[in-house]
Amino acid sequence: MKRRRVKRLYAHNSTRTCDTEHMAGLTWDQIDNIALELYEAHPETDPLTVRFTDLHKWITSLPAFSDDPAKSTEGKLEAIQMAWLEEYKDNP
Repeated sequence: MKRRRVKRLYAHNSTRTCDTEHMAGLTWDQIDNIALELYEAHPETDPLTVRFTDLHKWITSLPAFSDDPAKSTEGKLEAIQMAWLEEYKDNP
């Protein structure tokens, strides 16, 4: 899998960098990193077509994911889905 460094500009003028080479130990709070991993694992999938139950399974089965599956919330899943959607739209 090709790894890349992603730099994104957010509406509040801050920049976040996701270093995809050091994603071991992903947790539910690493929204952008999880979204990037999902995009790389499922580049042709429109994130809006994925049910939260399937999204949860996909996230917890990512090789780098190491958090407690029970710690997910609907809000975290929605945030991950929206971040994944940004990746999907940015990479036609």
